Amino acid sequence: NSLFGIDCCAGEEDWVDNRTVYIGHKEPPPGAEAYIPQRYPDNRIVSSKYTFWNFVPKNLFEQFRRIANFYFLIIFLVQLIIDTPTSPITSGLPLFFVITVTAIKQGYEDWLRHKADNSVNQCPVHEVQHGKVVRKQSRKIRVGDVMLIKENETFPCDLILLSSSRDDGTCFVTTASLDGESSHKTYYAVQDTKAYTTEEEVDSIKATIECEQPQPDLYKSVQPLCLPLGSENLLLRGATLKNTAYIYAVAIYTGMETKMALNYQTKTQKRSAVEKSMNAYLVVYLCILIGKAFINTVLKYVWQADPNQDEPWYNNRTDAEKERHIVIRAFTDFLAYMVLFNYIIPVSMYVTVEMQKFLGSYFIMWDDDMYDKELGESAVVNTSDLNEELGQVEYVFTDKTGTLTENNMEFIECCVDGHVYVPQAICNGQVDTRGEELFFRALCLCHTVQVKEEETVDGIKHGLHSGRPSSFYISSSPDEVALVEGMKRSGVTRTHTHTHTHTHSGGLRGGVLTFDSVRRRMSVIVRASTGEVYLFCKGADSSIFPRVVSGKVEEVKDRVEHNAIEGLRTLCVAYRALTPEQYEETYRLLNEARLALHDRDRRLAEAYDQIETQLVLLGATAVEDRLQEEAADTVESLHQAGMKVWVLTGDKMETAAATCYASKLFRRGTRVLELTTKPAWAWTPTPSLGEAPRDERDELPDVHKSAPFFVCRLICSVPSLSGECSDFGLIIDGATLSAVLQPGPEASSAGDYKEIFLEICRNCSAVLCCRMAPLQKAQIVKLIKASKEHPITLAIGDGANDVSMILEAHVGIGIMGKEGRQAARNSDYAIPKFKHLKKMLLVHGHYYYIRISELVQYFFYKNVCFIFPQFLYQFFCGFSQQPLYDTAYLTLYNISFTSLPILLYSLMEQHINIDILRKDPTLYRDISKNCLLRWPIFIYWTILGVYDAMVMFFGAYFLFDNTTFTSNGQVMFGNWTFGTLVFTVLVFTVTFKLVLDTHYWTWINHFVIWGSLIFFVVFSLLWGGIIWPFLNYQRMYYVFMQMLSSGPAWLSIILLITAGLLPDVVKKVICRALWPTTTERIQCLITVPNKPVKG
Repeated sequence: NSLFGIDCCAGEEDWVDNRTVYIGHKEPPPGAEAYIPQRYPDNRIVSSKYTFWNFVPKNLFEQFRRIANFYFLIIFLVQLIIDTPTSPITSGLPLFFVITVTAIKQGYEDWLRHKADNSVNQCPVHEVQHGKVVRKQSRKIRVGDVMLIKENETFPCDLILLSSSRDDGTCFVTTASLDGESSHKTYYAVQDTKAYTTEEEVDSIKATIECEQPQPDLYKSVQPLCLPLGSENLLLRGATLKNTAYIYAVAIYTGMETKMALNYQTKTQKRSAVEKSMNAYLVVYLCILIGKAFINTVLKYVWQADPNQDEPWYNNRTDAEKERHIVIRAFTDFLAYMVLFNYIIPVSMYVTVEMQKFLGSYFIMWDDDMYDKELGESAVVNTSDLNEELGQVEYVFTDKTGTLTENNMEFIECCVDGHVYVPQAICNGQVDTRGEELFFRALCLCHTVQVKEEETVDGIKHGLHSGRPSSFYISSSPDEVALVEGMKRSGVTRTHTHTHTHTHSGGLRGGVLTFDSVRRRMSVIVRASTGEVYLFCKGADSSIFPRVVSGKVEEVKDRVEHNAIEGLRTLCVAYRALTPEQYEETYRLLNEARLALHDRDRRLAEAYDQIETQLVLLGATAVEDRLQEEAADTVESLHQAGMKVWVLTGDKMETAAATCYASKLFRRGTRVLELTTKPAWAWTPTPSLGEAPRDERDELPDVHKSAPFFVCRLICSVPSLSGECSDFGLIIDGATLSAVLQPGPEASSAGDYKEIFLEICRNCSAVLCCRMAPLQKAQIVKLIKASKEHPITLAIGDGANDVSMILEAHVGIGIMGKEGRQAARNSDYAIPKFKHLKKMLLVHGHYYYIRISELVQYFFYKNVCFIFPQFLYQFFCGFSQQPLYDTAYLTLYNISFTSLPILLYSLMEQHINIDILRKDPTLYRDISKNCLLRWPIFIYWTILGVYDAMVMFFGAYFLFDNTTFTSNGQVMFGNWTFGTLVFTVLVFTVTFKLVLDTHYWTWINHFVIWGSLIFFVVFSLLWGGIIWPFLNYQRMYYVFMQMLSSGPAWLSIILLITAGLLPDVVKKVICRALWPTTTERIQCLITVPNKPVKG
């Protein structure tokens, strides 16, 4: 038996155990070792929230967790149980409508998730069984199955590579759905099995794999136990096989235990800040409602304490009801008052809000500016519950590859011995000096580029020239492809393992010192056709310059700095000639390190460090990573709007930093603080075994001491910059973030590193997090969400690796990119390009928040106006629970008379022109931090409602006492006439209040507003002017017409409406004149007619 192992990393908890995987489910021979069968999950992926059996109870439980829904349910039950002044239908029907519509919407969304899961779980795969290939569904894969994967197929689970169709046992993989990198990465088969290339040979393998239990870190390095088996042998679910005909691999993690599944974020129902404000206001009004009911109940029994005062005859109380215990009677009366005043919290507001969100979402989908002709796609709204949250975003977390950039590199220039060359100037590969020859040879050899004759991507064949296949380059780094293609256009061509130019002979590569994020460089050892051996080294300037002993260092350094300022990605190139003795020593060092069973990464790093010395500088290159169209302008606008933009990417630090400069996330004067983790052997050039490594968390207090001090001093000295970007940026990698977030044993004595990290981030204008696992992206978003400011966060990305942070953020936006549609399907909104985020936030988000803020405040205001006169009326009717308004008016007030104007306002209002919002992002700051739904504004609307209610009630009351209100010598006014007069003033006052707040008028506004008032008048005339046969009694007969037949009644209506609106008009005039906001200033400028311009 062969035994391969992946040991647990040092420092893991004791409970983390290994798992033993039997390849092909072949048990060891008797007596070899104890066979302990283990149970593992199948390969089924579950991302749905409900099942057929738990949908109804689970969904109802979630909906009734909403305080509003639970409250209306209680009111409905009270109306069913006891005799109340109003019908149960008035509460039950709207509640049933809201619950049903919400359940249908959430059920449909979950059905789509079930459908997506089934398409993945039922995908056909190929398994090797008894020497033959068997086809089966992906969900039936078990740990230990040997799988056959063909080119362009996606790995169905986490696999260990056994063998490949390539002679060297390698395969090439794209991991775009995991870390966002669409470039090709190289993976290696296990040395002892790479020769097994047929089904029969693979089926004859009898071996076990000892590996650690599942954990979500995509980049965590693993140490071999018996044979050199590590992360370069592990193929992750979701990655795709490229440029390799087929591979054989064994499943070690399946289903929800794969690294991809462990990085899934549970989908939860998101609540907007406006909805939270509504719930808070609901609690206040609920307390007011209880207070009203309690006061009226107490005063009723105080009133009836007088022997001459009894229960009013028109309440039709029986003797049995009157003889009940006083506590029962008081409780029943309390509930009756609760129902009577219940309209202060109307369920119709929640219906209107749902309709506003649903209908308003179509404005995003219909926006022609957010349509992309290249993709043929427009914006998509997956959930309409968060429209207004688009206007409250404070932090934007964005992916890099495919989101900010097009992931399309282009070779711009190179600097050789201080001389600058552009591709057009490198004439057909002609070189004049020895340095130029070595430089171009290094660029053609020092890389991991592979040559492919033809490739089909998205139905387009690449590598075809004039109908004939030609060379097509793939690599783990798009920079390398850009350099090799740039050399090809210049006349220097790489074909397979040899390099040919028109002027010099090429070289044969003898070894590759692979790139890693600590060294920031890579090298190749090549033998020229003349027999000379060279070490060519290429890497970041910070890792090459310290190792250079000669060359035009200053000239090249100046050019590198110039290109970096321009946002180009730079690499330096150097070489070293090796003598035969040095080559043999190099070969020995590399072999010993690569075959080491323990500390292989450290020994490889030490070997690389010894080999890559005494270099001669040749020159530098500059490559441009094309940003998406208008990406830099969008980032700049988001900064001006007061949002902080963070880039969370799985890409390498150098690549991501260059993109941040190009997209204006980091500016020319930004001082970047770098906080990255290095292994113990990387802290010093020559590691000492006796020296204790320094924990990366020890760096935090030092950075914290420097960054905030200078930033705070800058803000204090230049107050105008307090809201702008300061000159500090932060770069942090995933390993350091793990060290910061996980509490160490010394956390109590060393301080709270999480708080220090947050304080650093608050004082930085921009933050770049690189080498991030998908779950770490979500952890960053969750960390910011949970900070003491509780800011509103937005996450945007285009790949499956971004789904976790999209689900974690308050608002998740997916881009319909090249890396599949997982992000778009799991997001709240989907847009074709990153540039569309600008209009979505600055225009649509701004409008949505303004509109729904007015809707919420206006609904509470108009219901205070509606129900407070009912409360006052109880003082004049002996607290008999007599309604002030007719039942028809009670039912239709929020449904018909006043609902349509505010619904249309919440859909159409534009307080500022669209072009102005787009050109001036600072206007976004005027609505930040939920400023229109703060408590002072809420209290103002409530006081205004109480004032208007008192004007309506007492104005009608004093006019009612006037004896001039008679007709034909008889008193015209009665109980229902009084209520109708108050209700008429009420409807016109609240409607005119909305008219005063409307800035954007269309024919639809006029039709709905004046149409609602006309409908009220016509309904009242018909309701009181016709004897309806289905009514047992008709108390409103001729009441409305008799009231309007009196001239003083008309005059009183006009006076009371004017008195009710006057304070609000005066307040607006004074505030606009003395303390205008930026929005109000712009509104004034727009309303002033343009003066003629003299030419």
